[in-house]
Formats: sequence, structure tokens, C-alpha cells
Amino acid sequence: MKNSKHYSPKVETLLKTLKKKAAPVTPPSYDDPVEAVVYACISAYTTEANAQAIHRRIGTHFVDMNDLRVSRPEEIKELYGEPSPGTESATLLRRILNAIFDKYDKVSLNELTAEGKRQARKELDEIPGMTPFVAAYTFLTALGGHAIPLTDNMIQYLTQHEMVNPESSQHEIESFLERHIHAVDAYTFYALLRAETEGGVKPARATAAKKSAKKKTVKKKTPKK
Repeated sequence: MKNSKHYSPKVETLLKTLKKKAAPVTPPSYDDPVEAVVYACISAYTTEANAQAIHRRIGTHFVDMNDLRVSRPEEIKELYGEPSPGTESATLLRRILNAIFDKYDKVSLNELTAEGKRQARKELDEIPGMTPFVAAYTFLTALGGHAIPLTDNMIQYLTQHEMVNPESSQHEIESFLERHIHAVDAYTFYALLRAETEGGVKPARATAAKKSAKKKTVKKKTPKK
């Protein structure tokens, strides 16, 4: 990113400021990275609080990840409620889950946990339909990688507060942040900055996203084939 030396002290100061005024955060835990993919596909289009509520509803409605994969976008969207992330989110979710199934012959990304970090990120990025936010969130929270996921609101915040070069692309901003935010602080920076862009509310400990996609409560009488 251009003029990175000018912006780096501002980003480091931002992290310190956010830490001072917010409660500690704990990263979510996923048994399978595909669970993080599902959450990220929702979270990219709505607030964190709304995403957690939607993720819980999806986890209790669908039998398993394959059931979710073969469901219609309209059926998924019905569970979103209001405010809704919209059709784009549901379509993205199905597209990525189907791409994962086509590549691994199952709706799972557990194989990536045995890969090196660089290879795991490469495979994530190469999944058809994958977006920068979904890949970065999954890599950070489910694969122990160093990444800074950025929503559109987060990019806008950083730009408006003159903490990044306004001419930079999302990839350039992410790369810049990863160079100046240590891996141990990556999730904290993401969570606190996101909370700041969503009203400055202190982020709750991230437990809602854990395992909800694996609940076995079944509401449908006839599973899809």
C-alpha cells in the first residue's frame, strides 16, 4: 500500500485505543472450517449480532451441512428474518458449499487442518465463489492463520478516518494490516474494529458461532436427496 509508513502508526494507535475501551474478546471455535465458511457468508452482509442469531436458526433448522448445501436460497433466506442479509448471502453460501462438495466429495474442510498454513490459505482462495472476507475469516478463526477480515463498513471506516490510503484495494489494505497487526492480535483487531463500525458496542465473547451448524434438531420431515 502506498505511504504505508505514514499510516502504520495510526493503525497501531487504533488497536491500543480500541483495547482500552472494550471488553476482552475470545475467538470462536469451530470443529470444521466449513462452519466458519457458513458463518462468514452470513456475517459479511449484516451485523455481528444479527449474524449470530441467524447462524443459530440455521443450525437448528437443517439436518447437517449437506442438507444446507442442497436447500434453495429462498428457504435459507426465510430463516434470515429481519434485518436480512439478503439473497446475495444465501446464494453465496450455497455456491461455496457446492464448490466444497465438488472438490472434496463432502461438505467439510477438515482436510485443510492437516495442511501448512500457506497451502491451506491457497486452497481456500481457490474454492470457486470464495470471497476475500469469507476466506480471511475462515483462515483466521478456523485454521489458526494470520488474516484480517474486512467488511465494507470496516474498509469505509479506515478510509474515512485516514488510516489507510483511500486509493488502495481491499487486498492491499488487508496485506498492510497483516504486516502491522501481529498474529496474536489479529482477531482482537478484527472484532473490536468491527464492533466500532457497528455502533461502538463492546463485543461479547464469541460463543454464539460455535458448533451451531452441527445441532441435530430436525424440523423437516423429509430430508432432501
